[in-house]
Amino acid sequence: MSKPPATIPSDRFPMRLVAAHRVTLAIQVCAWGAVLLHELHWQDGLLLLGFNLAGLFALVLCPRCRLLGPNLVRLAEGDAASGAVALTFDDGPDPTVTPQVLDILDRYGARASFFCIGERAARHPELIREILHRGHTVENHSQRHAVGFAAFSSRALQADVLAAQQVLQTTGATPRYFRAPMGFRSPLLAEVLRRADLTHVAWTRRGYDRVLRDPLRIYAALTQGLAPGDILLLHDYAGLDSRPATVLEVLPRLLDYLSQQELHAVALPPPHIQHAAEASGTAALRS
Repeated sequence: MSKPPATIPSDRFPMRLVAAHRVTLAIQVCAWGAVLLHELHWQDGLLLLGFNLAGLFALVLCPRCRLLGPNLVRLAEGDAASGAVALTFDDGPDPTVTPQVLDILDRYGARASFFCIGERAARHPELIREILHRGHTVENHSQRHAVGFAAFSSRALQADVLAAQQVLQTTGATPRYFRAPMGFRSPLLAEVLRRADLTHVAWTRRGYDRVLRDPLRIYAALTQGLAPGDILLLHDYAGLDSRPATVLEVLPRLLDYLSQQELHAVALPPPHIQHAAEASGTAALRS
């Protein structure tokens, strides 16, 4: 049996990465100062800037990367062994789409986790309560879903995450997970989530249902190579598009497929259960 990959201590590496990034930025400031003083050619300064940005963007644009801090990508082995697949929905709640998604899930006896945006939850608190009433979980997907979320300062990140947390808690939800807008994280996010007692969640498979308009292509993206323990990403938000949300066509086919494969859709387990299962699995592999 191959040796399991070593885990990077979540409380050390991200902070070292943050420190390294700040040092790099400091060097960059000094380099451009040298350029202004004509001690360094501007092309060399531009090269340093390019290396710095490339290294940062490579990490930011890697939603499933664990180098930026704890990041749940798959369910624990125990859940996978039971045939569980986590179903997650981003960007809601949406007064048109979310109720229909809930009805479809009810028909199949499926459970899911809804990563909700604080501003939309504040406008539709009754939908958050309905999600909870139907047996699903509500998680944090930021307050505004800002395009530049990954470029926020530590203070701005904390304000955004906590604002969404407060909105969701006032509706009766207890978010324990966070998913960054579009999955893009900065090196500063891990510490903000640690202080808020939140765990970041990525995904194993996504259907690109907000981009693709062909239900068959979305269905193929979700099911090709699908395995127990996977975390699937869909959206329960139609946006400004007047056309019916494609997820409403894809979801029944997906749930039928899971049933045929003797798999079942579940919400994300509480973090302490997930972490305990992972620790138990690691100990079993070592023994």
